[in-house]
Amino acid sequence: MQRRKFIRFLGGAAAAWPLTARAQQPERMRRVGMLLSFGEKDPEAQRRLKAFRLAMRDLGWFEGRNVQIEYRFAETNLELIDNHVAELIRLAPDVIVANSTPVMARLRSATSTIPIVFAMLNDPIGQGFVSSLAHPGGNITGFSFVESEIVGKWINLLGNVKPNLSRVALMFNPDTAPFFDTYLRSFNASPKQTSVEVEAVHVRSVAEVELAVAKLGREPGGGLIAASDVFILAVRGVILKAADQHRVPVISPYRQFVIEGSLMSYGPDTADIFRRSAAYVDRILKGEPPGNLPAQSPVKFELVVNLKTAKALGLSIPESFLLLADEVIE
Repeated sequence: MQRRKFIRFLGGAAAAWPLTARAQQPERMRRVGMLLSFGEKDPEAQRRLKAFRLAMRDLGWFEGRNVQIEYRFAETNLELIDNHVAELIRLAPDVIVANSTPVMARLRSATSTIPIVFAMLNDPIGQGFVSSLAHPGGNITGFSFVESEIVGKWINLLGNVKPNLSRVALMFNPDTAPFFDTYLRSFNASPKQTSVEVEAVHVRSVAEVELAVAKLGREPGGGLIAASDVFILAVRGVILKAADQHRVPVISPYRQFVIEGSLMSYGPDTADIFRRSAAYVDRILKGEPPGNLPAQSPVKFELVVNLKTAKALGLSIPESFLLLADEVIE
């Protein structure tokens, strides 16, 4: 009798052992690639990464525990971008987060199977990365940055603080931000609400940046739009030094410009976009196809004004304008 009970006990325990063993198996480590067109120590890069990491933690993803994030930083070095893309493809991550047009162009050529979430990409349809915002299809989706309508808003904002504004230069590198020529054509084709002359200024080197700003400073009523372009962001120190020297008011979509001395910035909140990108990474890691996730536009914008710079330029910012700002740097 005791022997039969012992055998039944062993049988029940044996049946339970596989379940127990399975329950104790560690969760599979997932791998996420991230390629940014920044230097690793750039404050703007760190701001975006911090937002992404915090959002991933909130969604239950902890680095070293259940997810490994492979970070790559390429600044605007195309050869380095190519090398990093090749490295990430070899690692076969579950999903890649991509930032900038040059990065996306190379990733699109390198893989049609690894899911890609772009963060802060301008004109994703016009550049051919997705065929539709609502139904991207394929292996690519993500979050765009600025659209053509923002050009008019930048000009109006500059005009609000510089009453004699008559000419604005939209500065960008056509190799890294080709869509701005299209944006400017769209602006010029729309009904004009301002008499300000706007022209594209193509720059590919520090020397060209310095010459363009100096030329703008020699003409009364000039203003500069430092466009949302990874090259422009990388050379912002040169732009701001030249703008200070030649007394040129600068507006940019990037808050970091204002922190470092430009007159103002207006654009999407970059940290918010990276937070939202983490949500898409989470859904893809849980099995959702990227092509089913609609590509989205920014939802949170911020206006930042630097009063110290305004004073140096001899500009008086109306109180009513300052009330519209999300942040005023004094």
